[in-house]
Amino acid sequence: MEEKKLGLKSVISVSVGLVIATSCLVSLGQGAGTIGVTFIFAMVIACLFNMTTIASLSELNALMPNTTGGLAQYTLACLGPFPTMISMVGGYLFCNVLSSGVEASIFAYAMGEIFHLPIPNFSYTVLVTVILLIANLKGVDMFAKIQDAVAYLMVGSMVIMGVIGMLGLGTGKKVSQPMVLSADWKTIVSMTAVAFWLFIGAEYVIPISKDVKNARRNVPLGMFLGLGLICVVQSVLVFGFHNYTPWDKLADSAAPHLLYGENLLGNVGKIWMAFVAALALISSQNSAINGLASICQGMAKMNMMPRCFKKLNKNNVPYVGVWFISILILVFAFISSDSSDAISFFILVGSVFWMVSYIFAHIDVLVLRHRLPKAPRSFKVPLGPVLPIVGIAGTVFMICNISTDPTERNAILLLSGAVFLALGVYSFFWIRFKMKMPVFKSVPVEKVMAMEHDMYDTIRKRRGIWR
Repeated sequence: MEEKKLGLKSVISVSVGLVIATSCLVSLGQGAGTIGVTFIFAMVIACLFNMTTIASLSELNALMPNTTGGLAQYTLACLGPFPTMISMVGGYLFCNVLSSGVEASIFAYAMGEIFHLPIPNFSYTVLVTVILLIANLKGVDMFAKIQDAVAYLMVGSMVIMGVIGMLGLGTGKKVSQPMVLSADWKTIVSMTAVAFWLFIGAEYVIPISKDVKNARRNVPLGMFLGLGLICVVQSVLVFGFHNYTPWDKLADSAAPHLLYGENLLGNVGKIWMAFVAALALISSQNSAINGLASICQGMAKMNMMPRCFKKLNKNNVPYVGVWFISILILVFAFISSDSSDAISFFILVGSVFWMVSYIFAHIDVLVLRHRLPKAPRSFKVPLGPVLPIVGIAGTVFMICNISTDPTERNAILLLSGAVFLALGVYSFFWIRFKMKMPVFKSVPVEKVMAMEHDMYDTIRKRRGIWR
């Protein structure tokens, strides 16, 4: 049996790696710049909502371990192929390549602000994407080495910069401003939609759980520890912002991390935060390429994506998915390049898609609890159905309050609805005529698990069921 390579440290680094990203720094700056340090309360609420999702996904993973498609296979067993394709293609693939492209665009903007070289900012995105493409094609061991080093360097740098600012030890001029811009509880709660983006993505550990040592313990524990660590680190940064960056400039900045670094330590701080931005991009994009390629592989096993996504290279990597995700990231990075308005808008659109997929995760838990109450689970969400229901209600609330600007909120929901409608039409025809399955009929858990085996779709193809 092949030795598993990833321990608890690697699980935490993967969880932190996708969650802490440059777009998170933008959302953190916008949130804190809008209501002050009370944004930390909104962060805690959003973190707790996301922990309910992590708990639900951990229970699903405990019931159906080692599934490469993750949420796709859980939803197929609960709600059938149509909701599965809607949630995965829209809620995961589209959302994640969009957000990763935005990440790359923010990074490229930061590099352009630092180096002023006579090259397009997009060149930096291409360089990093090519390096990560090659690294991921080398396999999980190379992925883990990059992820561990980058994630802990990034978190360490953010902690140091945050502590320096919080304690007022920077070389820059301290700002005299109120700590709290709004203490109204209704306003704080409404900002949870902005804070939500600071904590999404920890579940990217699940598609690689088959490579994790003692996965039953380390997968859920690593995700919970990762989210808790992120909440603490970003709270420290908010206090640093208060001492060295005017709230109004922070809220309006397309690169608040660079603004804070420069105000804190001058040009050295600006370069340091650009380094943090580079680490954040490498970490998040590395996690996205690896995790999404595995999800594409799992969906291909269920015939929900072309079977070419199942193909593995000599390093046992689903290389078609790695190439596909990398190219899409470049496309979205190019679309949002150098536009702060596009960056902000795409972050919120991505949030809606991700929230929808999280709602499906909670529904899956409730359905399987009812359908398979006595099935063995190494992890179970406590308090019965309470936490999944709270998670659903909180996520719906955040979707309805995705932006404080009514015009922007309507545009976000309109675009999201149009994409989901297009996905619905595509999914219906794919399921009926390619998969040849009932659109809404759930698939037994044991059958979904059997789909992991390469012979499953080979046999169906021989029988003329899948073509």
